[in-house]
Amino acid sequence: MCSSDLITGGAVIFWFAGATTQAVSTGAYRAVEFIKANIKLEGATKASITDSKKVVEICTQYAQRGMLNIFLVIFFSTLAFAFVEPFFFIGYLISIALFGLYQAIFMANAGGAWDNAKKVIEVELKEKGTELHAASVVGDTVGDPFKDTSSVAMNPVIKFTTLFGLLAVELAVTLDPGLSRILAGVFFALSMIFVYRSFYGMRIRNEAAVDAAPAAKAAPATK
Repeated sequence: MCSSDLITGGAVIFWFAGATTQAVSTGAYRAVEFIKANIKLEGATKASITDSKKVVEICTQYAQRGMLNIFLVIFFSTLAFAFVEPFFFIGYLISIALFGLYQAIFMANAGGAWDNAKKVIEVELKEKGTELHAASVVGDTVGDPFKDTSSVAMNPVIKFTTLFGLLAVELAVTLDPGLSRILAGVFFALSMIFVYRSFYGMRIRNEAAVDAAPAAKAAPATK
């Protein structure tokens, strides 16, 4: 085990934390934009069932898109590192377990602290609607994906990488070393494509432009 496999495992964990937060943030942003543009509560006590279902649909759509990219990165990167060299993969597994444990603890505690701060301001300090409350809401937009998405998803990622990777290593050791390295390069290149998509394909600016185009075409022309 050397420093390269330890660094690689840590890099995957920190990428995963960022990619999951990005997917959740983009979905939440698009849902809020839909609510602001389409749901009006003047004279009503609650939103219509149709509008509520649309909000759920938006959140589900972006969650699925984000998780698909993330799964494919984990899938192909696990194959790539398993095919490089068995001892490298052992170090990689140790690294993601260590980094994943402490990153999950950090994100769960930090997210819970942001969430609790907002509740204290609302319930105990009775400061709802103030600038202090607005600041706590901004903090909680980071806290919720930290504690509800990224931290709790570390465990299945580590389990999948371990179980699937050990099967891949058994296959890799039966192949010619040269062929195994070539396949590792191919799998790594595929994983990098989905790493790119997990961030740049989920940017809020791009998604807003895509969603705004159909709306602009459907809007009636004004004189």
